[in-house]
Amino acid sequence: MENIEPIRAQIASIIVSLGFLIFIAFLIIKGKLRAEYSIIWIISSLILVIFSFWRSGLELMARWIGIYLGINLAFAAAILAIFIYLLHLSIVASKLYEQNKALAQQVALLKEKINNRKTD
Repeated sequence: MENIEPIRAQIASIIVSLGFLIFIAFLIIKGKLRAEYSIIWIISSLILVIFSFWRSGLELMARWIGIYLGINLAFAAAILAIFIYLLHLSIVASKLYEQNKALAQQVALLKEKINNRKTD
């Protein structure tokens, strides 16, 4: 009976990670998540699924890298992934800001041309 708790945790982890992968697929199919942004979510979900099935994998990877506990590797990887994704979103937001500014300037110039033609 001692080994039932890790098995329950593994089953819960498998259900949650597969559920998350299905949810990502649902968002892509419904068009609520663009393909370019879905890649990182699919990869993250697949990694969760792999480590949900392969319980000792996280510990093995941590020892291979030189980290004492597997959970520390998981947190470090999650934080790194979040930082990378935030940097990506910052780049996208900056690009959209510049495009929006250029578009607003073009609209202002077109309005000016229209107003000049009306007064002529």
